[in-house]
Amino acid sequence: MITASHNPEEDNGVKLVDPMGEMLEEEWEKLASQLANVSDDQVVSAMEGIITDCSVDMNTPSSVFLAYDTRQSSPHLAQAVIDGVQSLEGHVENFGILTTPQLHYLVRCKNTNEQYGACSEEGYYRKLSKAFLHLRTVGASKGNYQSSLNLDGANGVGALKMKVFQKYLGEGLNVTIFNDGSKGKLNHMCGADFVKVQQKIPEGIPVEAGVRCVSFDGDADRVVYFYLDDNQKFHLLDGDKIATMVTAYLKDLLSAAGVDLDLCIVQTAYANGSSTYFISDILKVPVVCVPTGVKHLHHRAQQADIGVYFEANGHGTVVFSDKTIEKLETVVKSSSRPEQKKAAQKVMDVINLINQTVGDAISDMLLVETVLHDRGWSVADWDQIYKDLPNRQLKVMVADRKVITTTDAERICVTPDSLQEAINSLTSKYLCSRAFVRPSGTEDVVRVYAEATTQENADMLAYEVSKKVYQLAGGVGSEPQPPV
Repeated sequence: MITASHNPEEDNGVKLVDPMGEMLEEEWEKLASQLANVSDDQVVSAMEGIITDCSVDMNTPSSVFLAYDTRQSSPHLAQAVIDGVQSLEGHVENFGILTTPQLHYLVRCKNTNEQYGACSEEGYYRKLSKAFLHLRTVGASKGNYQSSLNLDGANGVGALKMKVFQKYLGEGLNVTIFNDGSKGKLNHMCGADFVKVQQKIPEGIPVEAGVRCVSFDGDADRVVYFYLDDNQKFHLLDGDKIATMVTAYLKDLLSAAGVDLDLCIVQTAYANGSSTYFISDILKVPVVCVPTGVKHLHHRAQQADIGVYFEANGHGTVVFSDKTIEKLETVVKSSSRPEQKKAAQKVMDVINLINQTVGDAISDMLLVETVLHDRGWSVADWDQIYKDLPNRQLKVMVADRKVITTTDAERICVTPDSLQEAINSLTSKYLCSRAFVRPSGTEDVVRVYAEATTQENADMLAYEVSKKVYQLAGGVGSEPQPPV
């Protein structure tokens, strides 16, 4: 997949998909990094080394699925991929412009002989819309739910594909699309990452009090919701809010279906503390914390019968084991209790609605709309299930990010020696606060996260921790400044 996701339009890159449509296995990730970083005159020898070390049979027919986002540089880079694959006598199937999750879906379909779904873009739309519309009929709308919302498409591929998808949804959902790429610049002052980090309304989308709004990122694998209340205050419903609502919904359906399964939710250190408390202490669902990165979340979620994971940035999905599907199918086929059978069928429809291969903004949006419809909730009703602790994210430029090392799923800083002690001292000044730091995976930046009971305290704690990082971890450029 040729894309730079939520990054600026001038950036571009590659996302690699493994044969089951999921993220690349870590061992292959190392090989990809090795190959990407050799000089041009070493490419052939590096390839030969990988072929030998991995016992690759070059006589075996190979096929590569390729797609790209709407960046101007994407077709040129896609052609480079085609040339490279063909130089090794491989076959390339070029799908052109797709969302990243759509390509993941197609790979899974191809390698499961279409048991997962029809291997085409239309097959993707048909599978998701069929499940969505069936859930609409078995869960009659009630209460405060309205079947219309505004979409910030980040001027990316997600906006284009939602325009196509609309005809499959019929009257089931009315989505008004803004930032559709006809005027604005990709991810500039808009998109899920902008809304999450800046915690404000994106440019290019009108917002009225109480109107439900959703935002995709540039390649449509992240989604967040937001709205203004009657006092014109901005409210963000991010990945934590999505995961919490979905987990509660699935727990209720499993109980109604009379099915005993291992349901868990996987989070990172970025998950809001209020969400973790609500899930573990109110819902009584196990919470597991893993290092930042979707691959860590996805692999841990696969260890449960039903694993729910969403990063706070809005990237996430739900994965279901074969055991789960078998148990639900048994209830649907054999139960003599209509309500039990109905609940089991709802979960089966949810399984078909969800793109289990990777976080998918379109699929996840339909899942959220399904739950809200079934509950009869407005976006404000959803927002009230728990109140987020105010938080702030900052980043500090450093000479070498590798001086920062962490443990305990990145919640504890190991080096530099005195930094964690300084963080502990700073957090002790603020009620119910926490903070952590972690090195960026791609640039010499240290990311700082802080939360507290008030926004003022969260902002100040983030600043104070950033200053310590700058002082103790080799900060470069301007020293962090206190919040205005």
